[in-house]
Amino acid sequence: MKQIEIEGVIQTNSYGSGYLLRQDEEDIYIYKKNIGQALNGDHIKIQTIPSKQPGKIEGKVLEVLERKTDQFVGILSISKKKNKTYGFVIPDSKKMCRDIFIPEKNLENFKHGEKVLCKITKWYSDAKNPNGEIIESLGYPGDNDTEMNSIVYEYGFDLKFPNNVEDEADKVDFEIPKEEIEKRRDFRDVTTFTIDPKSAKDFDDALSVRRLENGNIEVGIHIADVSHYVKEDTELDKEAYKRATSVYLVDRVIPMLPERLSNGVCSLRPNEEKLSFSSVFELDNDGIILNEWYGKTVIYSDRRFAYEDAQDMIENGDNSETDDYRSEVLLLDRLAKKIRKRRMKHSISFNKSEAYFELDDEGKPLNIYFKESKDANKLIEEFMLLANKRVAKFISDKSKSFVYRTHDEPNEEKLQELSVIVNEFGHHLNIETDNIKANLNKLLESVKGEPEQNMVEQLSVRCMSKAKYEVVNIGHYGLGFDNYTHFTSPIRRYPDLLVHRLLFKYLEKPKSDINPTSLNDKCTWCSYKELNASRAERSSIKFKQVEYLMDKKGEEFKGVVTGVLKWGIYVELINNKCEGLVGKDNLSYTIDPDKYRIYSQDEDGEEIEIRLGDEVTVKVLDVNLMKREINFELVE
Repeated sequence: MKQIEIEGVIQTNSYGSGYLLRQDEEDIYIYKKNIGQALNGDHIKIQTIPSKQPGKIEGKVLEVLERKTDQFVGILSISKKKNKTYGFVIPDSKKMCRDIFIPEKNLENFKHGEKVLCKITKWYSDAKNPNGEIIESLGYPGDNDTEMNSIVYEYGFDLKFPNNVEDEADKVDFEIPKEEIEKRRDFRDVTTFTIDPKSAKDFDDALSVRRLENGNIEVGIHIADVSHYVKEDTELDKEAYKRATSVYLVDRVIPMLPERLSNGVCSLRPNEEKLSFSSVFELDNDGIILNEWYGKTVIYSDRRFAYEDAQDMIENGDNSETDDYRSEVLLLDRLAKKIRKRRMKHSISFNKSEAYFELDDEGKPLNIYFKESKDANKLIEEFMLLANKRVAKFISDKSKSFVYRTHDEPNEEKLQELSVIVNEFGHHLNIETDNIKANLNKLLESVKGEPEQNMVEQLSVRCMSKAKYEVVNIGHYGLGFDNYTHFTSPIRRYPDLLVHRLLFKYLEKPKSDINPTSLNDKCTWCSYKELNASRAERSSIKFKQVEYLMDKKGEEFKGVVTGVLKWGIYVELINNKCEGLVGKDNLSYTIDPDKYRIYSQDEDGEEIEIRLGDEVTVKVLDVNLMKREINFELVE
């Protein structure tokens, strides 16, 4: 076999081996002994080598071309040997299989057992471990702030803004100059309000609504004009791009922009004049678009509603506790439902429930509950989708370089696997047609209220490709849109800020365009940071779920089997969605992962089986807060 050199990105696992990822070809496996100094996410060069498996190739790392990150969070272990003191940082990340050596000179002011943020400084060619230095102590493991801050750093985000960024933010003026207002379309006299979660402080979007003289309805979707305040290549802009997104953990938000902007200057707060970038639609009574307009505006939000307030008006009408702007909210709800009904003929309907935690003053979880998406949430969602879709179409029709939010078709192998699994439960998924989307919706509807509902929904989501930002527009499969972008949240997403700048540029100078290569690089970066933010959020949820069960060892819970693997079964508790492992050493069953079941025989020789999606009773056996792991045992 001819040996060749290939460049790419490496993805490592907890065993120390990894894969060189290739887009259109099979990934190349790299054994631990051949991985050299490559770490997860690094851009590397490998040489292909023969494999023991026929028809396969393996790789050997020749060079690390670009290090994805050189900062890691871990626990500091300090040792003494022959009057010499040294330390190692044992990384939290399971994909970082090398401890980081810390010389004695860098150990001053740091203590054994602390969680620290450290940086790789050198990696000698003959050394097994890299050398590093400690940047800061995060506190001791198990403390709420320590763990939450560790998650932020682990996924590549920063807790604080640099001084020069804060200084620049402090210079931004709250007052809107009269000459700026005169350049914009004025909506200050049009009924306008926001609908957000109770705890929200950064208000990205507001809705205005009024009846026109011709009987039609004008709906304005007004988005905070962040691009007016955050100019390209400023320190604020560079830091926003570096972060690319706000990060939402269980008990805190790590914002993309300093608080003065995110919660103040840019936020569309009630009873304040604000600058916005708007999509304005003239609709008939069925929500059909008759005319549309895009441009810079000035608004005045008359009222700030929580979702609960708006939901009360929708459910109770004239009997609701809230009187202000009831008719406007009900009108928007009626339009949103008509728009949604048409959209759902082409979209996939996932019923996702989000975990929320009731925390005490120290951040300890007292209770876990789940909020379902109600009409008020769907009202806002529908008009945001409308704005995102129409802005994307407006630019796509002009054939300009742009930032699209794309979503590819689902993975065929995973669909096949899902089809086999649901068949075990008496459901059916036909994947031999062109109408997979409709068939998926039928499946999701058929499992509602069944014990396997959550499991089937999770597996269905796993079949889907990941949405990302791209210059090449392939449409959004899940939503069923030919054109889609992110326009509605520039306070918390950098792609939306890019979209605002591009839209304004093309409105002002219709013949202009930009370099698509440079724009695509920004899309790739934003997609990467978005994925890390999502992982950080899930990690914080998992930590709190583990913490919630810390004082519940020995207690029994009802759960659903969500995974069957060779090392055991995963069970998700019904009441709180905490997921843990029943390891094979604690099972008196034979594991059959190919058929998604475990089985044994009773005293009479009759086969007993537990399948994926079955309801079981488990006891909390052990909880490891540091590893964020939960271990159960089956209650026979």
